[in-house]
Amino acid sequence: MVEIAVMGFGVVGSGVVEVLTEHAENIARRAKEQIHIKYILDLREFPGSPFESKFTKSFDTILNDPEVKIVVEVMGGLSPAFEFVKRCLEAGKSVVTSNKELVAAKGAELLKIAQKNNLNFLFEASVGGGIPIIRPISQCLAANDVVEIAGILNGTTNFILTKMIREQMTFEDALTLAQKLGYAERNPAADVEGADACRKICILASLAYGKHVYPEQVYTEGITNISLADVKYAAAWGGVVKLIGQVKMMENGKLQIIVCPMFISRDSQLSNVDDVFNGIMVRGDSTGDIVFYGKGAGKLPTASAVVADVIDCVKHFKARKYLFWDEGSKDYVEDYLLNDVAMFVRAKTDDEGLAFKNINQMFGDVTRLSIPKAEYGEIAFVTGTMQEKEIAAKLTELQTLGVSVANTIRIGDL
Repeated sequence: MVEIAVMGFGVVGSGVVEVLTEHAENIARRAKEQIHIKYILDLREFPGSPFESKFTKSFDTILNDPEVKIVVEVMGGLSPAFEFVKRCLEAGKSVVTSNKELVAAKGAELLKIAQKNNLNFLFEASVGGGIPIIRPISQCLAANDVVEIAGILNGTTNFILTKMIREQMTFEDALTLAQKLGYAERNPAADVEGADACRKICILASLAYGKHVYPEQVYTEGITNISLADVKYAAAWGGVVKLIGQVKMMENGKLQIIVCPMFISRDSQLSNVDDVFNGIMVRGDSTGDIVFYGKGAGKLPTASAVVADVIDCVKHFKARKYLFWDEGSKDYVEDYLLNDVAMFVRAKTDDEGLAFKNINQMFGDVTRLSIPKAEYGEIAFVTGTMQEKEIAAKLTELQTLGVSVANTIRIGDL
């Protein structure tokens, strides 16, 4: 029998306990050992809970119990999660986590401690909830050079954009509905401003390319500036708006990585990933494009991934699973302004003819877009491909000529 502790009894933590309890027989058969929950760490009271005898408010009780071999961290956040996980690894306990913020910020350091102590630090549930993605990249696609990873990594923003696309809801109304349905937090900033997707693409990039990418290195835009007009222009262009996390390895050895809304062609597999679902495309040099699809969050999908890692830990007590990346560096990520992109531009002008004369002189031939019942004086176009800093400079100049830029959205080549 293997004794484990679960730190945190919120949505995911309670799901982990539920899955381990209700599927105990099948899990034991797959792990070749019975897995027993000895402690559940939480500061709250749970009177009447069937697990009442397992609750403790003392982390030291878990840390100092030699019988506990695996600790599941599902508290979230960096503090005290980082300190607790680090001390568990230093004390000889393997750790499983769903904490994307922890892995994105401290993954290299924690993996190094795990390696030094011949322990496992596993985090399948940190990206994509119940979608298997960490294990496929580290094992199934290990023979490939990963050319690119791109995906819809946040279910909340995808739900909001789906409502805007299908039902012509405003951003504000779609966000309110997402909160009502429990898809968005009361404070939705981490989702709608792109931080959640940023953490996830950092984890995938670190895993795929072997060096830590820190969230502060990644240019990140959310969806708060996306309007119904933008959604309609995307349809006129032949696609949809999606919040995309994307990373590529460049020839100079640096990473091109970004999180931002993009116009995605209807021909792309990612264009049909709707509602709270996630879709992650991994492009291998041998396999070509592989897309992983499913619910990216939720109590039981995430708990399922956590428990799978617990089973893996039990199977690999003696032979540690190889999961590792090195510390990153400041110059590892290319400045996003050097990226080659095409850009959708929505703007206002009092003289459309003169505006497009100036636009064509600056950008060369552009693709003009129109929608029914556009606001008076509104124009929209898609530039050719050029460095982003060049587009930014031209748009700054354009604004001195009587054109007011309302929004810009990158064109995704996915």
